[in-house]
Amino acid sequence: MNRQTADASLLERVPDDVGPRKMTFRGGAVHWRQPPGSFSFLSTGHSMAIRLARSPGFRFAFNSERPRQFDVTAGMLGVAPAGMECRAEWSAPIESVVVALSPESMRELAGHEIDRPDVEIRPINHEIDNTALQFATMIKAELGRPEHANELYLDSLITLLGVHVLRNYSSAAKLPKRVDGGLSTIAANKIREYLHEHFRRKLTISELAKVCGLSPGHFSQAFARTFGIPPHRYILELRLDFAEKLLTGTEMPVAEIAFLSGFSSQSHLTNIMRTYRQKTPRQLR
Repeated sequence: MNRQTADASLLERVPDDVGPRKMTFRGGAVHWRQPPGSFSFLSTGHSMAIRLARSPGFRFAFNSERPRQFDVTAGMLGVAPAGMECRAEWSAPIESVVVALSPESMRELAGHEIDRPDVEIRPINHEIDNTALQFATMIKAELGRPEHANELYLDSLITLLGVHVLRNYSSAAKLPKRVDGGLSTIAANKIREYLHEHFRRKLTISELAKVCGLSPGHFSQAFARTFGIPPHRYILELRLDFAEKLLTGTEMPVAEIAFLSGFSSQSHLTNIMRTYRQKTPRQLR
């Protein structure tokens, strides 16, 4: 039986030189490899990016939200629902498998899977998902075959990934699940909001663990699995982002910026910024 492939516009914003790609009946897939750079796009379909290798200094944001910086690790999944604007910037080479499904395909899958074609896909800003990583590894291998990739096999993998996203990252998901020992979706959102509000003051692991209703030891491990970095590093990146914004957008003295950003002194800010951003406050200005 012959079936038409999905609309190629699902991947039209993906640069031609990032790696091999193929369209199937259900959607499209590309093995994406690029040196340091940036990318922004409006998702015409439901897009899923599965990171295949570590890449430090990754920045990502949906729509007009403030970008979050973190270190990408293999197995991180990002989900951009159709119609959502995404902005990414990376300071080290990055390797991913990107899969896009049309809204029509996802509605059809939802109708078969949960008898609810009106299901809503939730945006996911990079969570560890080893099941998605398994699918991505198989998609990468198929796209890399010297002969032509098997369209039916790829379509099956894309379909399975779509069902996985429906079950775990949509309004039809029955319960927020911990992924491989990570935080539940509710806990992850709660602690993210808490940190963005309080990062400038001193925070303890015990305090953060209470926000999620976990023991300090369990919280630290679950946080690192969910966000790819430990809590103290996440807080440090928030403080550096805030300091950079003040340094480039105001004329405040550096010592005052250091204090407002949560650093103990100007020299503390300078040393941390040099270590993690390879630049100093003076160089930024």
